[in-house]
Amino acid sequence: MNAMHIDSIDLNLLRLFDAVYRARSVSRAAEALGLTQPAASHGLGRLRLLLKDALFMRAPGGVAPTPRADRLAVAVQAALGTLEEALNEPDRFEPSASRKTFRIHMSDIGEGRFLPVLMARLGALAPGVRLETLPLPPAEIAPALDNGRIDFAFGFLPKVRDTQRAHLLKDRYIVLLRAGHPFTRGRRNSGALLDALQTLEYVAVRTHAETLRILQLLNLEDRVRLTTEHFMVLPAIVRATDLAVVMPRNIARGFAQEGGYAIVEPAFPLRDFSVSLHWSKRFEGDAANRWLRQVIRELFSEGA
Repeated sequence: MNAMHIDSIDLNLLRLFDAVYRARSVSRAAEALGLTQPAASHGLGRLRLLLKDALFMRAPGGVAPTPRADRLAVAVQAALGTLEEALNEPDRFEPSASRKTFRIHMSDIGEGRFLPVLMARLGALAPGVRLETLPLPPAEIAPALDNGRIDFAFGFLPKVRDTQRAHLLKDRYIVLLRAGHPFTRGRRNSGALLDALQTLEYVAVRTHAETLRILQLLNLEDRVRLTTEHFMVLPAIVRATDLAVVMPRNIARGFAQEGGYAIVEPAFPLRDFSVSLHWSKRFEGDAANRWLRQVIRELFSEGA
């Protein structure tokens, strides 16, 4: 088919052509498509004019295709078959058979907290599914979700707007110290505890803006002795020194369970926050996206 004709041809004319070609009869094709014979004949006439070919000639018991119709039928049947397959694609995702790769924005501290549990569940439900983490600046997250560069964004992302989201859990920032740190001795009321934070020295993570903001609000910036790029190196540093770190309580509890750490919970500003799962409205109905959303919510939603 010449490209100059494509805009002029109604898809229904191609369906009519295919029906006539298969049935070798205009009347039987009309019946199959729920058309009157005059309507079918009129449509076939339009197609003949557009293609400048008779397409079908009278023959005993019906019609016979012209050579042009024989060539056209191959392309039309392939195109209609492809469209039908796409339109009837099942709205389901088979995790046990899938080899799909999901890409997720997640911080290094989020990786340490959530990936072990998530990968264990995927290993049981979808052994061929792969995950890739792709940390992005906050301004890039929503566009990356919309264009499919990433499938999900996971974490505390107050600057991310215009996404679909599901609340997973509440958390708060605390101070993690080594076990036996002098700061942990004795009891202090809330005000005294905040004041006492001035006596500590800190390790900070430059990529985690909220913890830096808390140190700034408490006028503790001058007490930062070490600044690192990643959160996951902090436990070893804290355990070996008297340095303190502001970090999420859920993560800190995991370290504390292994022993060697103490958690202090001052009532400092901005300490409470929520962890959410973000995705694009564009992929709201995608079966694979919907499946992994459900898995994540079952694993990490409060009360799960």
